[in-house]
Amino acid sequence: MWAAMAATALCAVFAMILAMGQAVVARHRAGSAADLAALAAAGHALRGAEAACARAAEVAGAQGAEVVRCAVAGEIADVTARAGFGPYSPTVRSRAGPPVALTAPAPGP
Repeated sequence: MWAAMAATALCAVFAMILAMGQAVVARHRAGSAADLAALAAAGHALRGAEAACARAAEVAGAQGAEVVRCAVAGEIADVTARAGFGPYSPTVRSRAGPPVALTAPAPGP
């Protein structure tokens, strides 16, 4: 009786650890896809927002993710990507652009 209860408890703990591992892997995949897509979009920002977002979608697709949102303002690209792993599909936002443009304060009214 005690052995069956201990085995059940260990199985439950093991299942929780596996689920947490899948969630972490999904988050990392989404984050890396968003980062790479934002870099690709920023690299093509001078060609226009449509071309930059198309390149971001291509790069995210190569990583097994999808671009949920893409915006390009000047040289700064803001990309949100979603990647699934197991039952999890986290969405991660990333920005890329020249270092001066990213740290400069936003223009006020």
